[in-house]
Amino acid sequence: MNTAMLKKQLRVWFILDLVADFLTALPLMIIPVAFLKLLGWSVVDPVASRICAAALFGIGIESFLGRNSDIKTFIAMLNLKIIWSMTAIVGFIINLMNHTHGNPPALWAFLIIFILFHALWLYYRIKLHSVQDEITQ
Repeated sequence: MNTAMLKKQLRVWFILDLVADFLTALPLMIIPVAFLKLLGWSVVDPVASRICAAALFGIGIESFLGRNSDIKTFIAMLNLKIIWSMTAIVGFIINLMNHTHGNPPALWAFLIIFILFHALWLYYRIKLHSVQDEITQ
């Protein structure tokens, strides 16, 4: 796969990421308690929810702003997305192992979504690494 094709595919994924991030971040920022209670959370910290929303906004907006950038920028964005998704996955798993919090089924959905995005970002990061190696040789 050539660089132009990878960049084209990533542009689409970056825009889809923006949409997914915004659809989650907006209610987390505006109505965190109502949104998370609707998803089954019994205890909600609105400040922590809004901090998560801020991270989602930041990552989603940067995905959109950086969608036409060079390979180095794409790699940096993918690194951020890989770190964010992996640490979120670890956090979800820790929470699922702690049964005292009454984990809602939506937590499993978020875990699956983050695993899928993590695999996607990792796939493209590996592809860009191999393309970058070809360019520098």
